[in-house]
Amino acid sequence: MGPTGSLRIALFTDTLGDVNGVSRFLNDIADQALELGRPLKILTSTRFPVRELPNIVNIPPRLAAQLPGYSNLECALPPLRRLFAAARAFRPDVVHISTPGPIGFAGRLFARRTRLPVAGVYHTDFPAYVEHIFEDAGLTALTTFSMRWFYAPFHTVFSRSVEYQAALERLGIEPSRCVRLKPGFNTARFHPRFRDAGFWKSCRIPETGAKVLYVGRVSVEKNLPRLTEIWNRVRARSPRPDAHLVIVGDGPYRAEMQDKLSGQNAHFLGFRHGEELARIYASSDLFVFPSTTDTLGQVAFEAQASGLPTLVTDAGGPKEIVRHGQTGFVLAPGDTQAWADRIVTILCDPVLRAGMGSSAHDHVQQYSILGSFEHFWSIHEKIVGIPRTSEAAAEVTPIADISSFPSSISIG
Repeated sequence: MGPTGSLRIALFTDTLGDVNGVSRFLNDIADQALELGRPLKILTSTRFPVRELPNIVNIPPRLAAQLPGYSNLECALPPLRRLFAAARAFRPDVVHISTPGPIGFAGRLFARRTRLPVAGVYHTDFPAYVEHIFEDAGLTALTTFSMRWFYAPFHTVFSRSVEYQAALERLGIEPSRCVRLKPGFNTARFHPRFRDAGFWKSCRIPETGAKVLYVGRVSVEKNLPRLTEIWNRVRARSPRPDAHLVIVGDGPYRAEMQDKLSGQNAHFLGFRHGEELARIYASSDLFVFPSTTDTLGQVAFEAQASGLPTLVTDAGGPKEIVRHGQTGFVLAPGDTQAWADRIVTILCDPVLRAGMGSSAHDHVQQYSILGSFEHFWSIHEKIVGIPRTSEAAAEVTPIADISSFPSSISIG
């Protein structure tokens, strides 16, 4: 333990300055640790800008290259000696690994050399991504094997959703080592109060007309070819010809998607951040997220918090945070007609849209980043044998025992 008896966690991550839900979650828990005075040190190695906080260490990589087709993603090779020196100077009691990339591998090696227990979050379903992008069974099997090897020595593996218990089991991780991390996000950062009807003018989008929003990577693993089909069908039959599809994000499918949606009121804004992103959410009318590979879906939290009815698929983690028929709809990923019908129904019914949006905002207020951070911290205390109060211990629930988690889905 540290000099004050407090648990000390060294967290290794490959993503921190990137634009994605994992990065936002890690930045949020960095803030929580500082506010609560918890000894957490986040270690990374990236060329992307990273906030200068006392609990974040970014060591410039030896080598770094953009991933093909993903200008916002890079593979960085960290200088191990400097990275390990920073970690040793912190004197951690446990190592947490957020990503199975080069920095994650470095964290795994550091834990082995120092004989520290290691835990981590299964943030990204890489085998599913590889399957969607390359459609190669052999490569998917190799990725699965690699993930199984990577997580084998972990004392505890966090899942972001109940849905991904099966994914962890496929990796050979025993249920006794799996814990469902209590979901959470910064509820104050996304709110209907940021709605600004005049905002769209700055994006060269007509201020009038409903706005259907997607936020995330513009790539095939997010099921965006299906969204392209859905929107073309909406435009073909909708009594709302003034409706617009707004895409926030970038990725290798963007050029093809733009071409296929040419002349269909589709607008591609690239990456947006901070309060501008909050205004985009709140100034829209409906959120659509057709991904089948997300372990949680941070954007589904952000959209609902902003007062948007939210449409997600019945595959993956996002369905666990949307109440079907109340805060949005949970739909089969391949049912193009059902998606188009729901979009049209919501766009044409302002009373339904307002009611669902209000319910969505209220629903996600329970998912505070503070609650998620406290659960995260309590599990690591358990790993190193620190006793918890009965109240804190009640939050530690193995993923194998999911009966104590209320269902977020009411499909009628």
